[in-house]
Amino acid sequence: MPLAHHYRTLLHRLPSLAVDADQIQVLYSAQSFKQRLLELIANAQQRIYLVALYLQDDAAGREILTALYEAKQAKPDLDICLFVDFHRAQRGLIGQKGQGGNHKMYQEFAERYAEQINIYGVPVKGREILGVLHLKGFVFDDTLLYSGASLNDIYLHQDERYRFDRYHQFSDAHLADSMVDYMTRLFMQNPAVPSLLAPAIPSARQLRGVIRQFKPQMKRTQYQFADEERKAGQVSVTPLAGLGKRGNRLNRMIRTVLRSSEQQLFICTPYFNLPKPLAKDVRTLLKKGVTVTLVIGDKTANDFYIPPNEPFRTIGGLPYLYETNLRRFARAHQTAIYQGKLNIMLWRHERNSYHLKGIFVDDDLAIITGNNLNPRAWGLDLENGLLLQDPEQLLQPSFAAEKNNILEHCQRIEHFSEIEEMSDYPLPVQKLLKRVQRTRANVLLKRLL
Repeated sequence: MPLAHHYRTLLHRLPSLAVDADQIQVLYSAQSFKQRLLELIANAQQRIYLVALYLQDDAAGREILTALYEAKQAKPDLDICLFVDFHRAQRGLIGQKGQGGNHKMYQEFAERYAEQINIYGVPVKGREILGVLHLKGFVFDDTLLYSGASLNDIYLHQDERYRFDRYHQFSDAHLADSMVDYMTRLFMQNPAVPSLLAPAIPSARQLRGVIRQFKPQMKRTQYQFADEERKAGQVSVTPLAGLGKRGNRLNRMIRTVLRSSEQQLFICTPYFNLPKPLAKDVRTLLKKGVTVTLVIGDKTANDFYIPPNEPFRTIGGLPYLYETNLRRFARAHQTAIYQGKLNIMLWRHERNSYHLKGIFVDDDLAIITGNNLNPRAWGLDLENGLLLQDPEQLLQPSFAAEKNNILEHCQRIEHFSEIEEMSDYPLPVQKLLKRVQRTRANVLLKRLL
């Protein structure tokens, strides 16, 4: 496959950091992720820099925030910064009426402690629906803990239910420095990024002008580091960020990785709604004989799924909309499913939800990212990811174990008819989807969700 070799050459040319393979660790559960978070907070000596969509006002969020403040009281020189999405921080959960924003909890904690930490709200766009801060990465001194998870009860398995994600730890000073440097250059002292601890947080309308100036800065800014030559026992790691469809280096890298597949492509995405370029690449790879495995959350494992015995809300139609996409795709590629060249794996485990994202190619390439691989991530949100090039296949045992862990609660689709169709759905869902299709609103929804 000469084209695949061409794309691999493009990947080899990317600047990268050489990270010792034994300093890259995979965690396998939300509980172990939470435990590691608390350990790293308690043991940090110089800095803690966290970036996430949100840190929620619930038991787990308060536990993490308490740990951060206690660490600051014990070590006043410890530099602690938390960056969350500006809009998301100032509203409650979808469907939870009367719930205040997380910023109220942040301000409550700030009043309680003498030594302060910094909490900033990052507005990627003027309105949340048009784009959010979807960067990932927690830095503790020289350690990077990377996951697609945000910080709340379900992501950290605080109670009975959990939201399954991927969790990786990198112990490398240069990688940690590049992540902190990016946050510092882009967010710190930027007029568009206010403190969420201020008694009067400026509104999005008041920030409209500086947000408009901020957007090209986000598109332009990349991770900076000295290019390092990989040696025996090391893996090449390239951090990349991206915003928008044009000139998005992260999107370009993701497509290049897909098109470099020679034998196997393994994709995790919580919602089956691939951007058109990625859907095209997957179809091309299937035609070339590459074995493609798609690991997708069952509709009941979707964040927005509402059981039929509970009152229906419009947001509950989303999992069904994604499922109709999947059924259509499976039907079009039934021959590849029969041949074993397309494996559609549906994840479902009791009442838990699925939030995994990432890509494995053959046994030597991997992308670790919070990118949902959907049109919203492709064009609206500020995203990042880590490309791992591992020609010695040093991480293959760890990644094989991670795949097995992911597939533990999966069922393979043998025939597209195993996926429900509209006539199987609850009546309120049928009415909603028919209305959506009639008005062609599904085209807009696929772009925004």
